[in-house]
Amino acid sequence: MRQRKWYLMLLLWPVGLVGYALYMQHVEFLDPCPLCILQRVAYLAAALFALLAFIQGATGGWRRLWIGAYALAAGIGAGIAAWHVRLQHLPPDKVPDCGPGLDYMLENLPLWNVLQQVFQGSGECADIVWTFLGLSMPGWSVVMFLAMLVAAIWLLIRTDPAR
Repeated sequence: MRQRKWYLMLLLWPVGLVGYALYMQHVEFLDPCPLCILQRVAYLAAALFALLAFIQGATGGWRRLWIGAYALAAGIGAGIAAWHVRLQHLPPDKVPDCGPGLDYMLENLPLWNVLQQVFQGSGECADIVWTFLGLSMPGWSVVMFLAMLVAAIWLLIRTDPAR
């Protein structure tokens, strides 16, 4: 049972962050850009792997699988968030034009084209509409994803995961 507390922490961490993002969207009316949506997907993927480890009480190979998948989701999320931060720091003349919304692209374009356009970024992804202690929301997302990745790696290399 003691190792499940770690899985629960790994689960509640990204769920709490997505909950805060939903609060910012629906209460503070900060609409997410396509890269923000992809970061939420990475958070939820990590949460899913932590949930599976928690439910299963994963040990041995299962523990390595679920925590490794969690680390992979966190690493991918960190990459997406870092790309988002890069777009936010481009000179104004280098910022890509605003494109169609993510919903429109998903309905009308092949998935590969949607992913290419999302990662190219758009003008709305470059806007900094919220900061805390000098970091934008994607900047904090990089910090959170990297912390999640470090926590997962720490759990993977521990010799006694039951502590």
